[in-house]
Amino acid sequence: MNILVSGSVAYDRIMDFPGKFSDHILPEKIHMLNVCFMINELKENFGGTAGNIAYALSLLGETPKIIATSGRDFEPYKKWLEDNKIPTRHIKMIEEELTAGAYITTDQSDNQITAFNPGAMKYSAWFDFDAAAKEASLAIVSPGNLNDMMQFSKIYKQKGIEYIFDPGQSLPAWSKEHLMEAIDGAKIFICNDYEFQLTQDKISMTSEDIIRETDILIITKGEYGSTIICGENGTTKTYDVPAAKVSVVKDPTGAGDAYRAGLIKGLVLGKGIVHAAKIGAVCAAYAVEVYGTQNFHFTADEFKVRFKEVFKESPF
Repeated sequence: MNILVSGSVAYDRIMDFPGKFSDHILPEKIHMLNVCFMINELKENFGGTAGNIAYALSLLGETPKIIATSGRDFEPYKKWLEDNKIPTRHIKMIEEELTAGAYITTDQSDNQITAFNPGAMKYSAWFDFDAAAKEASLAIVSPGNLNDMMQFSKIYKQKGIEYIFDPGQSLPAWSKEHLMEAIDGAKIFICNDYEFQLTQDKISMTSEDIIRETDILIITKGEYGSTIICGENGTTKTYDVPAAKVSVVKDPTGAGDAYRAGLIKGLVLGKGIVHAAKIGAVCAAYAVEVYGTQNFHFTADEFKVRFKEVFKESPF
């Protein structure tokens, strides 16, 4: 199946500050803040929602198409994707911009100061959706350029392409009308529990109201697993899928993207939504056990063994 993954590609630049921010920020001088933090090291990781989802899908044996924008510094990331057999020809290059980047400084108390440069993400991506409509396709609209998210969800409905709508951290930027329009007609609306509350506050709808607009609502809850709500014959059915056990929690960043990749893999295989969510849960477990969003790895055999240990059945 043709898998279309729109969203962001970004560099995550993580810096380690060996002290505490609170020792260097004077409350009585907050009106004229001027501080410099000397860091121990800087680690650069490949990230962004579309990149993270595509990477996990590649581990699961798929070849997704990334629909996104990048900047003039994209070459190392491009090579990484291609080394993992992920096509990059649909990632639009914006020469006058840098690739989107998050600059994260963490102190000894795990407090963080983050600056995010959208860079090339300020520009719209491009894709030949007419060609995709002629094939069996499944798309995910993940956080990225806001105009792309709005337009792609409209195009997918027009072209008859099933899509997963995943607004994530972009939610505060959506108007009520545009958010409701993107949810309406989606195969799946997926968000975490905080984002679900934010969605409900923004559009003034209950889960029962939302399930009338989309086929399936999935709410992820981190270590507490995920809840799936389906509309069936005028009623709703709810299924709870537990999180997969992890050996150690090192970094939850990117676990949601890994979950979405596993979910897509299950749907591509024609599995039921609950089984697909189980694949997502195991994929997410790998992500939280390492630092960075694309630093975990598994083989198909390793994944099968771990899945069977958790759910007592075969994943594929």
